[in-house]
Amino acid sequence: MQIPYILMAVVALAIIILLFVFLKKNKPQPLLTPLTNLAFVFIMAGIISNAVVSNRFISYGLLGLGVVLAIIDIIVKLKK
Repeated sequence: MQIPYILMAVVALAIIILLFVFLKKNKPQPLLTPLTNLAFVFIMAGIISNAVVSNRFISYGLLGLGVVLAIIDIIVKLKK
């Protein structure tokens, strides 16, 4: 039953990699902001806690917090 979810995740990852390869042609690489790093940490903590802790509330909460921080970072970068 989990095979479709794994397949969707692999396809989404492949699409993201292809977008990075084709859309990123000789553009200067901006440094990551602290907010981006924090969002990444929360997302990774949510993924890892899902495997370790069986409490989905904590896992989804960490993932959601990471996504919200990432969206805030995107909005801040667009306003500059």
